[in-house]
Amino acid sequence: MESAIRVRALRKTYQGTVAVDGVDLDVPRGEIFALLGPNGAGKTTTVEILEGYRKRDSGDVSVLGADPGTATARDRVGIVLQGTGEFDELTVGEVVRHFARFYPRPDDPVAVIERVGLKDKARARTHTLSGGQKRRLDVALGIIGRPELLFLDEPTTGFDPEARREFWQLIRELRTGGTTIVLTTHYLEEAEALADRVGVIARGRLIAVDSPARLGHRESAEATVSWRTAEGAPASTRTATPTRVVSELAAEFGGEVPALTVSRPSLEDVYLEMIGDVA
Repeated sequence: MESAIRVRALRKTYQGTVAVDGVDLDVPRGEIFALLGPNGAGKTTTVEILEGYRKRDSGDVSVLGADPGTATARDRVGIVLQGTGEFDELTVGEVVRHFARFYPRPDDPVAVIERVGLKDKARARTHTLSGGQKRRLDVALGIIGRPELLFLDEPTTGFDPEARREFWQLIRELRTGGTTIVLTTHYLEEAEALADRVGVIARGRLIAVDSPARLGHRESAEATVSWRTAEGAPASTRTATPTRVVSELAAEFGGEVPALTVSRPSLEDVYLEMIGDVA
């Protein structure tokens, strides 16, 4: 598939300290890609280079077929930063309409405001918005230009669980419409719910890239089978053959096994193990 992002041997240092150390990455068009990593791992520097905000020391980088250090593809890229800015004396509608003028083919401001859940706040001045509502406005400004590629930096910070899931649906709709999305998030369940693939960066190196289900060989990792004994005491075992263990327990109990659960390592388990190994 054609790449929206292509990176080879990307490197960036700050006063002799290596922040990004030879990163290679391909993100196909139409994919939702989540980049995970602890603070100081090089995640933010990598994304800022892709966005065109920061210069690289070396390496080849192509974003929508252009070097992000030039203005060639800027009007085709949307960016949702952790905070876009303050517009205290303007209403939500005024801010979104103002940003729409920056793009050659903007989306309808009224429709965008509704999509991000701010329809009832369109005439409200932005200083009256809650933290979560201001975040929704940031997202509106990121998508008003109908971007082919959208960068989302911690997009659901300040959202309650219901609002977060509504936002997830918006992201899926954008992808269905052909938008490629690069997501950075500290919510592992968000990456698992949205991303086609996730990349884990630690100490400046991209140490793994795979689907959330397969990252770190989750799909074949040992499972934990838990149940309660006939006396009511909790019991568990780790096994590579959970189906066999469950069958044996079912035979032992003559049917239903009390409080039976079967679980494999979560994405969080795998991620923490990966960054711990590198650290």
